[in-house]
Amino acid sequence: MELRQLEHFVAVAQECHFTRAAQRLHIAQSGLSASIRSLEKELGATLFLRSTRQVQLTAAGQALLVEALRALSASSAAKEAVAAVQGLLRGSLSIGSLQCLHAVHLPTLLTGFLSDHPGLEIRLRQGGSEELIEHVRTGRLDIAFVSRPARDPENVLVSALDSENLVLACAPGHPAAAKPRAKLQDLMDEQFVDFPPTWGTRDLADRVLSAAGVERRVSLEVTDVHSLLDLVACALGVALVPSSFSVKNSRVRFIPLDGEVPAWETVSVTADPPSPAAAALLVQVHAAQVK
Repeated sequence: MELRQLEHFVAVAQECHFTRAAQRLHIAQSGLSASIRSLEKELGATLFLRSTRQVQLTAAGQALLVEALRALSASSAAKEAVAAVQGLLRGSLSIGSLQCLHAVHLPTLLTGFLSDHPGLEIRLRQGGSEELIEHVRTGRLDIAFVSRPARDPENVLVSALDSENLVLACAPGHPAAAKPRAKLQDLMDEQFVDFPPTWGTRDLADRVLSAAGVERRVSLEVTDVHSLLDLVACALGVALVPSSFSVKNSRVRFIPLDGEVPAWETVSVTADPPSPAAAALLVQVHAAQVK
């Protein structure tokens, strides 16, 4: 089994399409198909269910995908480790991030980082905390900036970056908007706007309200901050959000919460140990915070 075959397999698994995978790899589709057939023959297992419309992983293929990603990540880390010893960072760095990252201004950070390491290729994807952490754990990402999960995941390193208070976001005409502080128990009959369940802010809000004995209804789910705040501003629901959201919409009222409420924490998640590129980026992140 060769790394090249694993690269081909992963590309097909992620694209769910041989033609798109071949285009991504810049090889002929016939060569890609031959490579996959050779891999299946060597393993004695069918890796894909093929149809005219799509390609799906079999159970054997799903099992191989996890290990293939780890193997490719380890291979990349080995090359980068040698380059790091020579004083160079090259190869690629795959980064995951929440949509709104208050702890660090990622575009500015990456501009400076790439200036210091021009041979490095950066890949970036946004998503929910749970999804991004899993991608780090399985080797799809080198580092992710996410909200702290209820329990620290296994086989990764979690490092604290920042914390901030949760506040109630509501429309100007909402009764809570005229009060200096909002009581969680008063939100019992409210409709909520929130992110999907796999997003860290949603998870924290669920835990905070449950601890206060509030059984809530999330009527509207969105995947971006600005849509959430626009819906709140139009009195379609309320939300519990990090206090940094207050700079994003002037039509929404942000009210401090009464009592002791767990803070919303931003953390970095890397492999254990992190790749040289991820470790270098973390040094720059913490240096930026000190400033």
